[in-house]
Amino acid sequence: MEGCLAAVVEAAAEHARAAAVTHVDVLIVGAGLSGIGAACHLAMKSPGKSFLIVEARSAIGGTWDLFRYPGIRSDSDMHTLGYSFRPWTGRKSIADGPSIRDYIRQTAQEFALQDRIRLNHKVRKAEWSSAEARWTVHVEADGDPRVFSCRFLYMCSGYYDYDQGYVPELQGIGRFRGIIVHPQHWPEGLDYRDKDVVVIGSGATAVTLVPELAKRARHVTMPQRSPSYILSLP
Repeated sequence: MEGCLAAVVEAAAEHARAAAVTHVDVLIVGAGLSGIGAACHLAMKSPGKSFLIVEARSAIGGTWDLFRYPGIRSDSDMHTLGYSFRPWTGRKSIADGPSIRDYIRQTAQEFALQDRIRLNHKVRKAEWSSAEARWTVHVEADGDPRVFSCRFLYMCSGYYDYDQGYVPELQGIGRFRGIIVHPQHWPEGLDYRDKDVVVIGSGATAVTLVPELAKRARHVTMPQRSPSYILSLP
């Protein structure tokens, strides 16, 4: 009798676990430019397939919602970076961050993706089963565990750490009495007017940040490890 009862309890628990799994044909990770684009293509070309988008942050837009530093803009022209099915019509082909963010949001609205997006859903683990031919994806949603399964797992999650940008080890940085800011976590309302500013690095972020800072700062210096060429636009 006890063995029979234990079997019933285990079967009920297994049924509850199975019922708690949300299954779709395609699970897209990330609601940025790529993730929204992938969802639109699925909606247009595979309308019979079910899909969801899980996004770790509280808003869609990916890079273009996360980064808010002065001067943020695209490195590529939006006629090629944008969606072929929804051509860019903005006045500037090298567009600013807020304009790109609006473009992504408007595209999501146009394709009615709101009900297919799960915000604050961070993927923690994904497991593939050859026997079942499906992925099991473990997600943390507002602190609670959730489980999804899918036939195709589409990773549109970017290529850097959204939680913490890279910070090099600089000897003596702890003795610096000024403000240290990482562009990935730019404080809203930061006042750098009439201040001396040093921007470490000369990559795409620095090249877009320095001219904007120079409009208000007293002096801006950009030390670089590797020489680069910068030409003024006509």
